[in-house]
Amino acid sequence: SEYEQDKASFRQAVRQINALRPELVVICGDMVNNADERSYTDFKAIANGLSMPYYCVPGNHDVGNEPTTASLQTYRQRLGRDYFVVEHKGAAFIFVNTQLWKNPVEGETQKQDIWLKESLKAAWAKGQQIFVVGHYPLFCKQADEPDEYMNLPKEKRAELLTLFEHYKVAAILGGHTHKLTLNQYNTIQIVNGEATSRNLDNRPLGFRVWQVQEQVIPRHEFVALDQPASQN
Repeated sequence: SEYEQDKASFRQAVRQINALRPELVVICGDMVNNADERSYTDFKAIANGLSMPYYCVPGNHDVGNEPTTASLQTYRQRLGRDYFVVEHKGAAFIFVNTQLWKNPVEGETQKQDIWLKESLKAAWAKGQQIFVVGHYPLFCKQADEPDEYMNLPKEKRAELLTLFEHYKVAAILGGHTHKLTLNQYNTIQIVNGEATSRNLDNRPLGFRVWQVQEQVIPRHEFVALDQPASQN
């Protein structure tokens, strides 16, 4: 019954997003709970109802808590690239696979790191407003907090924060926490938003709408799902 409720909530999110008519949608990982053919088929059937482009990054449920070459290959076959750049109206959305930093995969993590630096440098050189979209938050409360299940390893976190600050990243968007997690690192907004499946902080299910303009600090607001979600 919970699986059917999750599908109904996702359908409701798609309806409300279509009504708001944003220019693009980002989905910050954990598109499915169990990474099997049925779940991905259902996800894509509902997500394809969006009337605008949507882009996904993998979460731990999509490629495993300890990703492997095989799990990455399966993800790429089902949903496409796991890290890439989308340029849109003066902004660069840099989508990353945070699982490769949480539990590195030999060869794959290094490849993404090289690509990330090149992508940040290119976006900065173009004067684009830069957004990084991933799954795991870099940190939950403080930049120097100890390693735990919910955050990225401290050493990697420090490296990434230095890199993102150098290239003047405007915001980092993520999922994973199943609750609203808002942080600020100097000028970088770090937002891990609510889910459309289950929130652990008793907040309503929903999504966030971002207002992005050149030379303006981006802002966002929460949109709750209309309840109850339709089963249609």
